[in-house]
Amino acid sequence: MTSAFTIECRVHFTNRGRGSRKRPPSDRGSKAGRVPRVSRLMALAMRLDELIRSGQVTGYAELARLGHVTRARLSQIMSLLSLAPDLQEEILFLPRTLKGRDPIQLRHLLPITVIPDWRKQRIRWKALTP
Repeated sequence: MTSAFTIECRVHFTNRGRGSRKRPPSDRGSKAGRVPRVSRLMALAMRLDELIRSGQVTGYAELARLGHVTRARLSQIMSLLSLAPDLQEEILFLPRTLKGRDPIQLRHLLPITVIPDWRKQRIRWKALTP
């Protein structure tokens, strides 16, 4: 059985007609830099877990199909939920990346997610973060 769900969000369109110029990033009112990818993946994992718990989707296979990713990739993302809650919070609020690559990537976290002991996870996390 397949259940459908709707995603609602606000979209702002601007008139980019003749003479219109894109404003520089500093004028947009947003913070400098970008949110690290692993922070966005952590938030996604939490949201997808919420969808499963609420019964809006039946499981990982359906989520993978809806998200146009493989089940293996979805499992990697969802494995972030096995981290200690305080580590999840730290990942969500990592500082923005101003230039270059993100200092912490999913490939760095996956070995930590398989450790069942949260104390050992915290030790590995401290070794990973500066």
